[in-house]
Amino acid sequence: MARMNYRLFQLINDHAGRVDGVDDIMEFLAGPFIYVVFAAFAAVVVWALRGGRRGQVAYVFAALLVAFLGAQLLNHLNGQLRPFQTHQVHQLVAHAGGVSLPSDHATAAFAIALAVGVFLHRGAGVALLVAAVAVGVARIWVGVHYPGDILAALGIAAAAVALVASAPAATVVRKTV
Repeated sequence: MARMNYRLFQLINDHAGRVDGVDDIMEFLAGPFIYVVFAAFAAVVVWALRGGRRGQVAYVFAALLVAFLGAQLLNHLNGQLRPFQTHQVHQLVAHAGGVSLPSDHATAAFAIALAVGVFLHRGAGVALLVAAVAVGVARIWVGVHYPGDILAALGIAAAAVALVASAPAATVVRKTV
C-alpha cells in the first residue's frame, strides 16, 4: 500500500518544477487558497443565517468539529512522515516535518464542502468540493502530502458529515435543503 501511495505521489509530484507558472498556481492552491475557501464558506454561512437557517448552520459546524477531532485522532495514531522527509521530492513550499496523515488543509476543505452541500446549499457544496480537490492535488504537487493523506481527509470529512447527518434531528434539517 505504501509503495502504491508513493508511486501515485510520484506521478503527480514529478511534474513539479517544470513550468514556473503552473508551479505558482499550485503553490497558491496548496497554501493561501484555503483562505479563499474559508471566505466562501463564511459567505454561505452568513447567507444561511440571514435566511433564518441557524439549525442547518449548527449541523455544519458540528460536522466540522467531528472532522477536526477525527483528523487529530488519526494524526496521533500513525507515524507516517511527510514525503520530503523520506524521499527525494520536488518540494515547492517550505513546510515543517512531522506526521503527514491526514492533510489538515484537505480535511478542512472537504469537510466544509460536504457539510455545506448536505446542510446548506448543494450548488455551493459542489463548487467548494471542486476547490477542495484542487487543494488536495496541489498539496501533493508541492511535495508535502501523499495521495493517501488527501483520500484520508476526504474519508474523515465524509464520515463526519454522515455521522452528523444521521442524527435524528438532522433528517428534518436535510429535508429543507
